[in-house]
Amino acid sequence: MKIKIATHVNSEWKKVVSGFTKELFVKLNPPFPPVEVQQFDGCIKGDKVILLLNFLLFKQKWISHITESKEDENGFSFIDVGVKLPFFLSRWKHHHIIEKREDGGTTIIDDIEFSTGTMVTNLLFYPLLYGQFLYRKPVYKKIFSK
Repeated sequence: MKIKIATHVNSEWKKVVSGFTKELFVKLNPPFPPVEVQQFDGCIKGDKVILLLNFLLFKQKWISHITESKEDENGFSFIDVGVKLPFFLSRWKHHHIIEKREDGGTTIIDDIEFSTGTMVTNLLFYPLLYGQFLYRKPVYKKIFSK
């Protein structure tokens, strides 16, 4: 399944790219499940991110590798692919796109492909995952306001 959410912010795209840090990543996570960032190398091809999700009764490790990154005069993008995922996910690919806008602002796009293994559970998890990424919009706007 796919989720795509675009957020317009009033910051220049290079400032947005430089703000994609561990601190931003921590702020982008909703209150549940609590997430411990065990490793955050960055957003460049070859980097790794390791998370520990705390579901109160049990914990799940999430490991993603940055498999692609690209920068040109129009912006920056990178892709993280889940290599060790929580039990409810069988596939994860998240394309982060930071696009320059004509008005001097930036569009941040979270373009996600995921699978839980079955269409029924994909449909059940879709609104939960969509909500997790919708949570990011006001955070992006607050952090990347001029």
